[in-house]
Amino acid sequence: MPSDMFSAETRDGRLHLRFSGPLDRAAAAARWDEAHRAARDARAVTLDAGEVTALDSGGAALLVSLAGDEAEWVEPRDPAAQGTLDRFRKGLGTARPSGPRHLRFRPVTALGAYTLGRYHKFLERAAFMGDTILTTIGLLPRPWRLRWAEVLRHLDEAGTQAFPLCILLGTLIGVILAFQSSVPMRQFGATIFIPQLVGISLTRELGPLLAGVILAGRTGSAYAAELGTMRVNEEVDALKTMGLDPTAWLVVPRILASTLVMPALSMVMNITGLIGMSIVMATLGFPPVAVLNQLEQWMSVGDLAGGLAKSAAFGLAIGYVGCRAGLSAGRGPRAVGDAATGAVVGGIVALVLLDGLFAILFFRLGW
Repeated sequence: MPSDMFSAETRDGRLHLRFSGPLDRAAAAARWDEAHRAARDARAVTLDAGEVTALDSGGAALLVSLAGDEAEWVEPRDPAAQGTLDRFRKGLGTARPSGPRHLRFRPVTALGAYTLGRYHKFLERAAFMGDTILTTIGLLPRPWRLRWAEVLRHLDEAGTQAFPLCILLGTLIGVILAFQSSVPMRQFGATIFIPQLVGISLTRELGPLLAGVILAGRTGSAYAAELGTMRVNEEVDALKTMGLDPTAWLVVPRILASTLVMPALSMVMNITGLIGMSIVMATLGFPPVAVLNQLEQWMSVGDLAGGLAKSAAFGLAIGYVGCRAGLSAGRGPRAVGDAATGAVVGGIVALVLLDGLFAILFFRLGW
């Protein structure tokens, strides 16, 4: 272990033992005697392991043996090293020590730690996005390397099996919109314009948005739960050990399936919503011919094309968020549930953000 990875100095009557870099079995053995000699005669010890980047059982044994019962700790900032240290403590039956630093009010330190944590999370997400994009580009000239059987399976699970729910919600949304619109329209004698209002609202906005919510709730959570379970069971690590790219095997087929299936779900929502609206219009005394004439007069192919383009982007975002949440799941018993929850929440937030961006874009384009 290089000398710059371990230091022992006394400040204000307290011995500060600082470790940095990888602290594996060999490094711990090289500094075991020196560190214990320094700590033997010290009245108070501060054990700083904040810069430790890798830790195994040998390094954890060195840190725990130096700490004793009264040492002040600076825990490793690396999540993997911290996890190894926690598991070692749990195996020994010792609780995580709480030094005086936990009782001190350090707002600047807490703000800095939070900012660095958000920054590292951003780097992880950017790395995952870059890996996904590069893998997809690499598969374009060699499409036979893509697992098409998996793509078809996810198309069936995300699309075909979601049609009944889309039909039910689409019909109900069409009925609700028509009934609610008829109340103010009737006051101005404009009930005939209800098909125009409902049709444009469904094709441009509500159809893609509601289909995206269904996809996020059903498929996004399923992606996160499935991949999170594979990560907990170390199946993802097994793929890496065998020399297989988890992104190409697990991520790209799911994102492709969600992107392809979203326009179909949006179209089902649009058609069934218009059918529900037509039923309400028939109860108000307007024949189907009048409804069709209003739709043909006021709706255009651009309205439908814009909604379908948005829905494809929604599907891409939901698939990406679900896969990222699954592959970034932890190892504990709550990891899969947390990943599924994060996928649903992240997918819906991504839907709203993309919908706002498309609204601004369409407004600027005059579409």
